[in-house]
Amino acid sequence: MADLAPSVAMAAVLKPSCDLPEDMPKIKGYDFNQGVDLQAVLKSYLTTGFQASSFGLAIQEINNMIEKRLEPVEADEGNEDGESSRKSGCTIFLGYTSNLISSGVRESIRYLAEHKMVDVIVTTAGGIEEDLIKCLAHTYLGDFSLPGKELRQRGINRIGNLLVPNDNYCKFEDWLMPILDQMLLEQNTEGKCWTPSKMIHRLGKEINNTDSVYYWAYKNDIPVFSPALTDGSLGDMIYFHSYKNPGLILDIVEDIRRLNSQAVFAKKTGMIILGGGLVKHHISNANLMRNGADYAVFVNTGQEFDGSDSGARPDEAVSWGKIRTDAKPVKLYADASLVFPLMVAETFALHADKMTASKKKD
Repeated sequence: MADLAPSVAMAAVLKPSCDLPEDMPKIKGYDFNQGVDLQAVLKSYLTTGFQASSFGLAIQEINNMIEKRLEPVEADEGNEDGESSRKSGCTIFLGYTSNLISSGVRESIRYLAEHKMVDVIVTTAGGIEEDLIKCLAHTYLGDFSLPGKELRQRGINRIGNLLVPNDNYCKFEDWLMPILDQMLLEQNTEGKCWTPSKMIHRLGKEINNTDSVYYWAYKNDIPVFSPALTDGSLGDMIYFHSYKNPGLILDIVEDIRRLNSQAVFAKKTGMIILGGGLVKHHISNANLMRNGADYAVFVNTGQEFDGSDSGARPDEAVSWGKIRTDAKPVKLYADASLVFPLMVAETFALHADKMTASKKKD
C-alpha cells in the first residue's frame, strides 16, 4: 500500500476527459519558418487564443457585414423621412471616440469615409473638431509622463502621449467664426433649420481638404451624428459666438429621428464601435429601434464590473434588444490604435475593389 499513490489524488489528477467536437478549432500560432507573411500572421490570430482569437472573430464579423452590404436591395426600400436606402444589404454604423481622431487612427477612418465603405458615423465633439483642426495645424508625439503644470505654462495640451499646441484652437476659432456667422444668416434669412449633422456636413464642405474625414463624409453624403456637439472646442466656439452674434440654434430632435431611421429602415445593420461612452450607446440605442443589430464589433478596454455601458459586453446589449438574439457579436479588449488599422487591412481594404465598384455604380 505504501507504494501506491492515494486513490483520491489519482482520481483527481487523472480524471478522464470527454471527447470534444471534431470541428472545434485547435490552438496553433504562426510558424515563422514559413517566412514573414503579415497577412498570414493576422489570419493565425483566430487560432492563437486570448484576445488574438477575439481579433480573428472581429475580422470575421466585419467581413460578414461587408458581404451582406454588397448584396443589393430594391430601390424602393427607402424610408419615410426621405433618406437614401443606400441600395445596401447591410447598413454599417461606425462609432469612435475623439482620441482616435487625435491619433493616427484618423487616417484609417478617413479611408473608410473616402471610399464610402461605411454608411453612418457617430462620434463626439472632439471627434469632429480634431479632424478639422488637423487640417489647420499639426498634432505632435510627446510622452504620457510630461508634467501637466509645465505644459499648461507653455500653452501645450496633452492627449495621452499626443501634444496639441493651444494655438491650434485659436486657428480653429479664426476659421470657424465666419462659418457660424453664415449659418446664422441662413437661419434668419432662409429659414434654415440646423442640426448637428447638418452643421458637420457644412464644416466638411468648408474645410475642403482631402485629409479630412468630414470632407469625404460631405462628398459621399455619409451622415455624421454628434448629439453632444457642444462638448468640446466646438462648444467653446459656439458659446463665444453666442455673445458676438447670438441666435444660432441646433436641433437635436431632427437628428435623433434621422439616426434612428437609418437603423429602422435598413435591411440589415452592423455596428463597429471603437471606445465607449456616448458613441457606443447612441449607435446601440438606434439599433434598439429595429430590435437589434445583426452584426456587432466592440473594441475597447472597458470592464463590466462597475455597471458602465462603456464596459458592458455585447450580451448585455442583447438583453436590451440592441443586438439581435441570433447575432454573433464580438468584443475585443484592446487599444484601438493598435488593432483598428490591422482590422481595416483584413476587411475593408482587402475588399476595396468590390466595395469601390459598387460605389462607382451609384
